[in-house]
Amino acid sequence: MVLGITGFVAEFPLWAQVWNEWLAEMVKLFTSLGSETFFLLIAPAIYWCIRPDIGLRLGIYLSISAGVNSLLKLVFHDPRPYWIDRKINPLAAESSFGMPSGHAQNSVVVWGALAYSLKATWTWIVALLLMLAIGLSRVYLGVHSWDEVIVGWVIGAVLLWGLIMLEPLVIIWLKKHSPVQQIAAAAFVSGLFILLLLVIQSIFSGWELPQEWIGNAAAAYPNIVPINPTSPSGTVSNAAIFFGLASGAIWVYHRGGFRPEGAWWHLLLRYLIGLFGVLVIWNGLDRVFPSGEDIVSLAFRYLRYALIGIWISGLAPYTFIKLKLAVPERF
Repeated sequence: MVLGITGFVAEFPLWAQVWNEWLAEMVKLFTSLGSETFFLLIAPAIYWCIRPDIGLRLGIYLSISAGVNSLLKLVFHDPRPYWIDRKINPLAAESSFGMPSGHAQNSVVVWGALAYSLKATWTWIVALLLMLAIGLSRVYLGVHSWDEVIVGWVIGAVLLWGLIMLEPLVIIWLKKHSPVQQIAAAAFVSGLFILLLLVIQSIFSGWELPQEWIGNAAAAYPNIVPINPTSPSGTVSNAAIFFGLASGAIWVYHRGGFRPEGAWWHLLLRYLIGLFGVLVIWNGLDRVFPSGEDIVSLAFRYLRYALIGIWISGLAPYTFIKLKLAVPERF
């Protein structure tokens, strides 16, 4: 019986992918609901237009979860299923290590944080169903094994619990310190991610990416850039986003904050202007700043993503107030 279950688990991607194409498209939709890109579209919308406190919570939680996930992937060094088995037909291309699943972990943290914030039973039911569907979608797509998804769920649950328990203590601490000290604390946490990255890189300095993994990944997707799972870019980006979101929120709060209420067209304009700013910083600076993984390029990458965070939580709300699309919370 155990062997039967084990065989089913190992062969699930091969078995499931023979289903009709419509199922693949539906699964891709579910997997998108656990992507960092999707969360970075939803969290600002909530922050700018509905509940700034909840939107900021989601953004901060996501940046921490994604940063932890990128570090854990470098620790485990676990290959994606299709990197080691050409029988698996991946329906998506991934360049990072597989353990733990970032989609599974982040879905627990973000959807769980949203359900916790709304404090309604139905939100928890929806959140749990989304967590399950997102995790299963990663196995179906052939980019994760079952253990990677399960570990992602577990780490996400532990991290969500820890963040919820820690948040009131952080708020108490923030109220006792000046804005400069608060921003310094955010810089310290961001720097801690970078320090841990350097330590992990030092530990695995002699490790080499197996040619088999490179060859199998290239065979599945020959027209994309070769896999680079040891890249530090993800950790740097998440550390920068955290610092930007935290410091921007601290800055705008001490300038009076802002109210999310407004006419529907005010809300729509806020979201469009906010997203436009994100795209200008993200795409515009990407064209100007150097690309690569040397120290200078990574420093500019940190600056670019920090500016995105500062725009989302601080400069965008300040712009809304100046354009009369929002009013300060405190006059």
